[in-house]
Amino acid sequence: MSPRESRPRVGPLAARPGQVPPLDVDAMLDDPGTGIIVCCGSGGVGKTTTAAALALRAAERGRKVVVLTIDPARRLAQSMGIEKLDNTPRPVAGIKGTAGGSLDAMMLDMKRTFDEVVESQATPEKARQILENPFYIALSSSFAGTQEYMAMEKLGQVRAGAQRDGSYDLIVVDTPPSRSALDFLDAPERLSSFLDGRFIRLLLAPARGPAKLMSAGFGLITGALNKVLGGQMLRDVQTFVTALDTVFGGFRQRAQQTYALLQADGTAFLVVAAPEPDALREAAYFVERLEEDSMPLAGLVVNRAGAPPRGRLSADEAMAAAARVRKRDPQSVTAGVLRLHADQARLVERESRLRERFAAAHPNVPTVVVPALPTDVHDLAGLRRIGALLAKGS
Repeated sequence: MSPRESRPRVGPLAARPGQVPPLDVDAMLDDPGTGIIVCCGSGGVGKTTTAAALALRAAERGRKVVVLTIDPARRLAQSMGIEKLDNTPRPVAGIKGTAGGSLDAMMLDMKRTFDEVVESQATPEKARQILENPFYIALSSSFAGTQEYMAMEKLGQVRAGAQRDGSYDLIVVDTPPSRSALDFLDAPERLSSFLDGRFIRLLLAPARGPAKLMSAGFGLITGALNKVLGGQMLRDVQTFVTALDTVFGGFRQRAQQTYALLQADGTAFLVVAAPEPDALREAAYFVERLEEDSMPLAGLVVNRAGAPPRGRLSADEAMAAAARVRKRDPQSVTAGVLRLHADQARLVERESRLRERFAAAHPNVPTVVVPALPTDVHDLAGLRRIGALLAKGS
């Protein structure tokens, strides 16, 4: 039985409430030992904004930061005042503070990253054969799992470059939404399985072995594949696999090195969630998966939480008062305000119970709660405000 199967899952709906240990965001950002922060979580919880806000706050506190987004949304570039993000780090203007920090931003270009790996690992002639191969073009652009693997590759490249030239001392990674955000943890294993699969070995057999391997049996198999795939496509696949045969070893080795880097003490995983049952169930999945893989979990960010309404009236008292006022005046504005107060109070109570239950199921996960803002974040000022709320929640 695997470790994941040996332990039953527990989620945010556990029966007993628990206390939430605080997450000290500024201590994490200021710690020179923190070299990588990975923000993961389900879609639509403000993960990209959280990553950008953390990167900006770290830069304005003196760190040399690069934020890498794997999420294809363009909101990160927009909020940082950059016209377009691509595979090359772009400086962010308008950084405040006198601590000497800096901030660059970039977005993963999956195909370009794949091309760079091929060019660095193969001879110019072999690289040209690979890059022009139709099967490679399709694989590098849309093949399932390629984005997650290339995220690992780009993170490793940026980290190696930063160590070599001292350009950055902190990398903030914004991952894809939903559970696929953790698929990059499986990239080395999936890549190895693909390379060692029977289909790949079959296609490589003529190139690796003597001519006698082209037996009648192999001829029958390739004949069948010709009918299924088409002769030209089969030749493209065989050419691609043969050309990449010597390159894939480097792929696997670097992916495993990056995986080890993610497990190292200098890495901090932050799980971002909304104060909703489904989002917290996803957060529970992330927390448990990170623990199972011995990844350093820094804590949980509960984003867009409801703000407690002003005044001392409870939800029930506000509803009762609204009913009394409405009896006297069915069109009363005061009654409407009281109902809004009650709705907000109940929302805050419900979110608080969910957080307590999550803490009961995961008592050792430090947590910070960030209240919802009245407007979307679309500039550095908004990111700065989110960063301050993250720190204040500590």
